[in-house]
Amino acid sequence: MSTPSEAALAKKAARGLNRAAVVDANFTACVRGLAVPGRARPAAHDTIAPGSRLTAAEFLEVFRYQLQSRHLDLQAREMRARNEGFYTIGSSGHEANAVLGFLTRETDPAFLHYRSGGFMMARLAKDPDKDPVYETCLSLAASSEEPVSGGRHKVWGSDRKLWVLPQTSTIASHLPKAVGTAIGLEQAKRLQRPLPVPADSIVLCSFGDASANHATALAGFNAAQWAAYQRLPVPLLFVCEDNGIGISVRTPAGWIEASFARREGLDYFAADGTVPGESFEMAARAVEHCRRRRRPTFLHLKVPRLLGHAGTDWEGDYMELAAIEANEARDPLLAAAHLAVESGCMTPQEVLALYEETRARVADAAARAAQRPRLESAAEVVTPLAPLHADAVHAEAGRSADAGARAAAFGGDGKLPEAGPPRHLSLQINRALHDLMAKYPEMTLFGEDVARKGGVYTVTAGLAATFRGNRVFNTLLDETTILGMAQGAAYMGLLPLPEIQYLAYFHNACDQVRGEACSLQFFSRGQWANPMVIRVAGLAYQKGFGGHFHNDNSFAALRDIPGLVVACPSRGDDAAGMLRTAAALARVDGRVVLFLEPIALYMTKDLYAEKDGGWLFPYPAPGEFVPVGAPRSYGAEDPAVLVITYGNGVRMSLRAARALGPEREPRVRVLDLRWLKPLNAAAIIAEAGRAQAVLVVDEGRRTGGIAEELFTLLDEQGPPGLRKARVTGEDTYIPLGPAADTVLVSENGIAQALEALLRD
Repeated sequence: MSTPSEAALAKKAARGLNRAAVVDANFTACVRGLAVPGRARPAAHDTIAPGSRLTAAEFLEVFRYQLQSRHLDLQAREMRARNEGFYTIGSSGHEANAVLGFLTRETDPAFLHYRSGGFMMARLAKDPDKDPVYETCLSLAASSEEPVSGGRHKVWGSDRKLWVLPQTSTIASHLPKAVGTAIGLEQAKRLQRPLPVPADSIVLCSFGDASANHATALAGFNAAQWAAYQRLPVPLLFVCEDNGIGISVRTPAGWIEASFARREGLDYFAADGTVPGESFEMAARAVEHCRRRRRPTFLHLKVPRLLGHAGTDWEGDYMELAAIEANEARDPLLAAAHLAVESGCMTPQEVLALYEETRARVADAAARAAQRPRLESAAEVVTPLAPLHADAVHAEAGRSADAGARAAAFGGDGKLPEAGPPRHLSLQINRALHDLMAKYPEMTLFGEDVARKGGVYTVTAGLAATFRGNRVFNTLLDETTILGMAQGAAYMGLLPLPEIQYLAYFHNACDQVRGEACSLQFFSRGQWANPMVIRVAGLAYQKGFGGHFHNDNSFAALRDIPGLVVACPSRGDDAAGMLRTAAALARVDGRVVLFLEPIALYMTKDLYAEKDGGWLFPYPAPGEFVPVGAPRSYGAEDPAVLVITYGNGVRMSLRAARALGPEREPRVRVLDLRWLKPLNAAAIIAEAGRAQAVLVVDEGRRTGGIAEELFTLLDEQGPPGLRKARVTGEDTYIPLGPAADTVLVSENGIAQALEALLRD
């Protein structure tokens, strides 16, 4: 299979530039040919389009935003040709979305797709200190002075004053968090929590007709409808900008209307985005309806896509000339120019003068932006990715809930958990969740079966009854929705603790963490964050039932998500202390923490012998916590063999060492990592420096498991000549029943590896 050569791409880019020139020239020629009706110039407050509330003043303002958007598209291609710009997906044909930027408030959270130039010109203009044109050019030039992403990507976004949450070239991944924001807004109101936006705000989410078919989009629509069907308020305006094509794949004619016009729980409005009066009127109706009724609302804007998908996309490769010309005839700027002249608002000469004035303004902004600095080092690039103010985090983790709130949560002063006997992992997690809910009145906990049932393993038992007001609630069965709701809740000032029922289920929704939640601080220079602690039951060795979905031992997909913190306790007291720190990481630094809970250890009580109670531990007193990255060690200070492990591997390794006998057991030290991402490299190397050999026990798969990272770390920074070995799971899915034991790490396998290292 051949790949396009640089010459072929350059040819396509040149064609794209030529197509932009054709659209540009077509507008100028058509405006010159407009007949002047001789009508008196309307007053600013006069309506100018039949059947529409659009006034002359409103039209002129929106028209300016649309012209700015168009010239930014044209300039983006010229900047790319000069190697001064690096993004050419444009908004030409979609300029009708400027009316939504004009009609919505600056405090209405907006999640936009990449053809939102008109909307952004209108929204940014609500802040007199902003220069929308220059800021967009800085973004096109990837300048480090660009005020949202700092040159990390071309984004449509803003600071917190204007409430456009930064999006990159998103397809549909923003819909679940838009739903979550609308639901989170209403939930924060019910909980009487301070809101970051006015109580009657609505959420806007735009996307294309092709994106409407994406599984992630369908999750968003379904969740909004599911909530509305139960009469829950969801003030969300979906805006589908239907240009009939996704890059080169046509959307069947009438598909969007047929699919969305009669959905339960979704109120449908439609407009021709090339008719200024109609698009303004129907957009105004949709905004008003959504704000008043607090219901999911769907605005279907029918628009053309002018030019190709992006600069190197030559539409002639897949469209007939007649179809291209038909799109050009529907240019919304031509329709706007016609209305300007027909209504008497402007003469053709005034339209062209404004068009050229806008061109000059954009060209000047582009020339200035191209000279501004760009990111020059990896250190600059990653600065906002993973903030960690350890002292502040630890101070927050050590701050306990009010004594009265704790007593109420646990049923009285005499029932506080730290006064009770040592208990197992699941119960100590449950107690820690009660503590955190008492400490943080803004905390919400949700997922599948977590409320009245208390979770599949009763880890959340009693929380729904203790913390009223829907702070603990069940969601529909969809992990994408759960994680989207978590992001939205965080934007609205809540502290979400979503639960993913099983590790294998996380993969259904991985992009909500990988592409959305964990990227937000990076693409906003830390101006935005979606703090959360995601509890996930996982890893293997579950008895009674299991198989692939309930005994998934692989978390490789988590390990390369930039900015994500992964914690994995192996015992109850650690779990409670680590949860306190995880919540503090979210609250102080806005971090996304995934808290991986080993299912097989939930109810484990014994360590070496039946009923020895060796795996029961006291509940940590208020103020105690596990510092970020801190491991726990067991055994000799200067061992012959250091075992590095986590989760189930900790208890298994201790048992395997005991099986070696009283003479050899003291020669083994076990290091429980506890924090799996990022690894505490300094602590690991220090531990390895005291040992003669290292055994990594990784219950994950051989390929992609954490053992690979540990081996690399030891090779690069460990003592020279350090002997190493690893015991891992097989590269396979987990079968049902006893067959699972054949592919998982076993105590016998660990013991054999220890014996080999002790002999050498």
